[in-house]
Amino acid sequence: MTDPKMNDAPVGTLLGKAAVLDGLPEHPAVKALLAWNAEALLDAKFDRKELTLTVAHDQICAAARAVQAAGYNFFEDMTAVDWFPSEPRFQLSYHILSHGYKERIRLRVMLEAADPAVESITSVWPSANFYEREVFDLFGIRFEGHPNLRRIMMPEEWEGHPLRKDYPVEGYR
Repeated sequence: MTDPKMNDAPVGTLLGKAAVLDGLPEHPAVKALLAWNAEALLDAKFDRKELTLTVAHDQICAAARAVQAAGYNFFEDMTAVDWFPSEPRFQLSYHILSHGYKERIRLRVMLEAADPAVESITSVWPSANFYEREVFDLFGIRFEGHPNLRRIMMPEEWEGHPLRKDYPVEGYR
């Protein structure tokens, strides 16, 4: 069953890379990532009319360029999730819009606690600058190649990263 408003996208849920590739073989973001580097696409999910594509953490900048070239022209925002005590501990979610397709996709990256670092996408979308600084400030995830990676919300002398789940409720004393 398809929804005519979503370019013949399935109405139901597709869980896993294989299910998404079978159910959405002509989706522009899926096609772009497969044409660019099929091995970098680690997982996928289509649920509630939202497509989430998980890419290898060391390939996020190139993946962002691939979907940008496919027509996803607007970086909306990004955020992080701390899944402590699970590993990989951190999830980065990049929300990207296509005005031409009238749809949004989510690129997702998972990071281990031991080295929470990923390449900055500011070279693709300069508007990611403050979002990456916010994630760095509140979660401690480093963005390699960022033009000005420093705290944006907390004072420079602040210890720790307050949105980490292992951060003390009343701060360090």
